Amino acid sequence: MSELKENTVQEPQMFLAYPGKELEPKYFTTVKHIETIIEYTEALGTDDLLFEKAASLSHTGIVAERLGITTMQAVIFSLMFSQYNTLINNAELATLFNCTPIKLLDHMNDLEALEAKKLIESKRNVHAERHRNAPRRGAPKDPPSFFVPWEVVNTLRKKDAFVPESRNNIGLDEFFEIVDEFFCQLIDDEITLPCLTREIDSLIENNMHLLFCQKLKSYNFSQDDMILLLCFCHLYVNNHDDIIGFHDFEFLYDKKFRSRQVFRSFRLGDHVLMESKFIENTNNDGFLNRELFKLSDKAKKDLLSELDLKDVKIFRKKGLLLWDSMGEKKLFYNEKEARGIEELGSLLMEENFKNIRERLDQSGMRQGFACLFSGGPGTGKTETVYQIARAAKRNIMAVDISAIKGMYVGETEKQAKAIFDNYRKAVATSDIAPILLFNEADAIIGKRIEFTDSSRSVDRMENTMQNIILQELETLDGILIATTNLTKNMDHAFERRFLYKIEFEKPGIAARESIWKAMLPTLAEDDITALASRFEISGGQIENAVRKYTVQQVLHGIQPSLEAISAYCREELRGADEGKTIGFAIGRSK
Repeated sequence: MSELKENTVQEPQMFLAYPGKELEPKYFTTVKHIETIIEYTEALGTDDLLFEKAASLSHTGIVAERLGITTMQAVIFSLMFSQYNTLINNAELATLFNCTPIKLLDHMNDLEALEAKKLIESKRNVHAERHRNAPRRGAPKDPPSFFVPWEVVNTLRKKDAFVPESRNNIGLDEFFEIVDEFFCQLIDDEITLPCLTREIDSLIENNMHLLFCQKLKSYNFSQDDMILLLCFCHLYVNNHDDIIGFHDFEFLYDKKFRSRQVFRSFRLGDHVLMESKFIENTNNDGFLNRELFKLSDKAKKDLLSELDLKDVKIFRKKGLLLWDSMGEKKLFYNEKEARGIEELGSLLMEENFKNIRERLDQSGMRQGFACLFSGGPGTGKTETVYQIARAAKRNIMAVDISAIKGMYVGETEKQAKAIFDNYRKAVATSDIAPILLFNEADAIIGKRIEFTDSSRSVDRMENTMQNIILQELETLDGILIATTNLTKNMDHAFERRFLYKIEFEKPGIAARESIWKAMLPTLAEDDITALASRFEISGGQIENAVRKYTVQQVLHGIQPSLEAISAYCREELRGADEGKTIGFAIGRSK
């Protein structure tokens, strides 16, 4: 009997309500019960029966009853509560629970149940960075990390139970706002697919007053197909998107073989949503496009009658830089580049653009325009694209080339195709074709690498991406402008596909004088001439010097001297090739 007592950990003594009076457990706050459970498990240490013993504790039963969970889940939640608002990965969970990673698998169902109750949340992408450059197709999915959100902690600090935010009896507009939030979280790996499924099921069940939810349930589609149909409705309602490619909904499938099955079924037209006339192929000049899809008119009429979508013009502004958001800026060029920019700007004015495209079409020639702006940093390449777009009232779809190259092998090619798919959508759904901008495109227009048996997979990936872009340029139906600092290493195949090639050189004396005059109109003519003659710098470097000048004005309330402005110019040249200085010296240090 004494041996049993030695191996048994007694429940902690009750906290006192006031001296001489013991407080009964039923009067504890939920947080105090949780604290007691934590203290009890700490006393158990590495005991193999930690969970079983802690689950039998009276405090555990009270927490379980108040939160509507099992006693085992109450123990798990209490241990995680001690590290609230902190992401806990699998290894850390095993340490927290005093168990092996294998034993932790036994508790996964309980963790998922706590997540369904919204007592804990999960994230998947916290370790994604370590796989970013993995030289293999795809990357392993990390198991989710869990945490107790502050909202739960703050509620239990004040009340004995936690009730998630109600999403009942909402309007259809709000319904689709919540759906958009769920899909964004899944795309960003902030929630798991099972969690998304639970959330959407709950959202639909709690809003059966909506005709949309009633109809969606009445079709008796499988859960996967119901969520896919919901995704198409979401893309139409939230993004005004009526041209949908595979890449727009592949995030719904975490198994490669399953996504391939769906894609094949869509291409063949025998997917249940297509056979039921809810999804159909897009139509371009009388020809069906087997790669692009949209919500059918039948689906819009049956499912979205509660929304006033009659007068909605389908367009795609998501991911576009709008022309009227670009500030007007006067730029100065050397004579040769000025002629090329003026001609290109005139071509892109919509009336001229339409007439030229018609003439090219009649002659059986390609109607797309690919342009290359090359030159050193600060010579105005990107700003020129903005100003041309602003003048022609064209939005810009800007592409981050470095982000694409940083993806996993296999993902890069997919993203390259998705860029042009999205651009085709933007062209098809815009009154005026936007400009596709490949800024700092050095990485994709360089000479392709000859393959050998020892070629790295990364090299092969880059060549594949280049080949995709070359094919897309061949069939381009719109406007692409690429900017680059280097052209000497450009692949000849790219050189042939750029119709307009404009080289931006550092501004000559006349252009520099105009830039100085525009940016510092208070400077005397002699000073402007002196600065332009003395410092052979780019427009961007002149702007930097003027910004420093302005800071000095604001901070010290004085006009910096010509000596100071010259010093700013020298700073811009410092650390790089100082280039050829011409004319006479101004304010040179002795």
